[in-house]
Amino acid sequence: MRASVAIQVLPAVQDQEQMLKIVDAVIAYIRSTGLSYMVGPFETTIEGDDYNELMEVVKNCQLVAVKNGCEKVSAYVKIVYRPEGGVLTIGEKTGKYEEK
Repeated sequence: MRASVAIQVLPAVQDQEQMLKIVDAVIAYIRSTGLSYMVGPFETTIEGDDYNELMEVVKNCQLVAVKNGCEKVSAYVKIVYRPEGGVLTIGEKTGKYEEK
């Protein structure tokens, strides 16, 4: 794998229920990409080999949030990129902590 991205989308809305609806829509979008991902309590991690595809997903997360009802959205993004490959996968990073 060449890249992984962690994104936290923060819709600027007053109502917690609306905020959860928007975040759910963003996660549904991420799921629809077919990329490997993992939802955490504060951010969602997405991984893949195509850096440009991941950056497009990051951009579209904001667009999905706006389309679903927020006028303003903030996002915190972490990116790990290694063109020659060798970026640790989600499983390699967290597998040992999964309950069996």
